[in-house]
Amino acid sequence: MKLFFRDHVSVIILYCVSFLLLPWIIHSLDDLASHYLYFIFLVSFLFIVWLIGRYFRRRKLYTHLQKSTLTGDDLHLYEPQAMVEQAYSQKLRQMQYLYLTQQQYLEEQGKEKQLVLSHFAHQMKTPLSVIQLMIQSNATNQSEHLQTINHECDKLTFTLNQLLTYERTSNLVADLKIEALSLKELTKEVVNDLKDYFIAKEIFPKVTIDEHTIIYSDRKWLKIVLYQIINNAIKYAEAESSIQIIYDEATLRIKNCGESIPDSEISRVFDLFYTGMKGRTSGEATGIGLYLVKKILTILEHPFTLQSHEDVTTFSIDFSNSVKKS
Repeated sequence: MKLFFRDHVSVIILYCVSFLLLPWIIHSLDDLASHYLYFIFLVSFLFIVWLIGRYFRRRKLYTHLQKSTLTGDDLHLYEPQAMVEQAYSQKLRQMQYLYLTQQQYLEEQGKEKQLVLSHFAHQMKTPLSVIQLMIQSNATNQSEHLQTINHECDKLTFTLNQLLTYERTSNLVADLKIEALSLKELTKEVVNDLKDYFIAKEIFPKVTIDEHTIIYSDRKWLKIVLYQIINNAIKYAEAESSIQIIYDEATLRIKNCGESIPDSEISRVFDLFYTGMKGRTSGEATGIGLYLVKKILTILEHPFTLQSHEDVTTFSIDFSNSVKKS
């Protein structure tokens, strides 16, 4: 209530002068009835003077509120003068302080979670590597159980690598190193890393890339993308078929023969944790891989498309803006 009266003190003064003091003065000097028009003129004049004074007093505030662009300083009223403006500006400062404090807390909490995830992922990779080494050391006497354990270890390793990749993509831009790469060599490295998976699924890679194909990209992140795409191609391909990796017209195409992806799912397979009908049926999909592919390729500025029809699925990456000019 106190703030209300202090904010309206000028209106109260104007009312007292116009409707209480002026009639009394005019009546004391002469009859008010004979000077009614003069009274209206004085009241109107005082009201106009009050409006002009109020406008110039708050002109900077009106200009500030009508600004089309918003900056951090706009959380405060511009040079508040009236009591209500000063009180409101003080509230905005308190809100800004609480917001910044909460934002800083959330950022610190996010960094802490990333460190914990990274730490435990690395800790889990060590015993997995030991188990895989023990299995490989008994390669001459591998039972069906050992082969199953080895397969499950591979799946765990792949999932942990996805988790680490997801954690690192939060600072991907700062980690980029664009350089000239041999696309064929990089693709062969990925195919070689997946050779056990190719053999297990009885699928054969066919790489058709010219030896002299040079592109500009980040080696580490592009390799992660190719690994994920080819891994998916193997996972959903028919047994005893082939994965075709073809480069022509500045576009890399990775094709596999298998059940087509429904049109209703094509636009959603890149969403985080979306596994689709195939993923729910097989139970092996994590819903992270293609999300990471989309995120990395978008930052690398390599346009991509996914097409699937007549039991052929093709993932295409456009390198037209990254090919070395001869």
